Amino acid sequence: MSVEPWLKGPVTGVPAGLQPAAHAFLNALADLERLVEEGLTDGELRSRPGDAAPIAFHLLHMAGAIDRLLTYADGGQLSDGQKAGLRRETDHQAQDALTVQEAMAIARGAIEGAIGVLRSTNAPALPAPREVGRAKLPSTLGGLLFHAAEHTARHAGQALTTFRIVRGLAVQPEREPANAS
Repeated sequence: MSVEPWLKGPVTGVPAGLQPAAHAFLNALADLERLVEEGLTDGELRSRPGDAAPIAFHLLHMAGAIDRLLTYADGGQLSDGQKAGLRRETDHQAQDALTVQEAMAIARGAIEGAIGVLRSTNAPALPAPREVGRAKLPSTLGGLLFHAAEHTARHAGQALTTFRIVRGLAVQPEREPANAS
């Protein structure tokens, strides 16, 4: 039986107030690693069942969103490169060019980088105001870090669900004929 990260104790070096975010990031990473362990193929990575977003999108978007949210958490605004990256996340050709190993490396690197940011965050600064986007919507350092973690968890869940659907479509069980009584 696998133990979820939040049941393994504190994440070393992460302030107590950010432990839930660290655990959410680690849980998302464990979910993604499980896809690899279950043999996710390049074809499954790119599959769009019912025109749903492919697993490749979720991995690219998760990494891109972490990068953008951490930029806002650091008090910055998005660069032209980050804006272009956002457009690439939804580009079918960019998604279809990825292998499982490449997509996982991108997601893994972003998640590990986010945990590094959590480790370097001064907990008393969590309520510090931050602005998001061109509209400069109000948030806080803590709000952005927690949103990055929950957003990552949400897309990891979507990737798992898409994987189950793709596998289920590939392995259709034979149906019993209806009883004609």
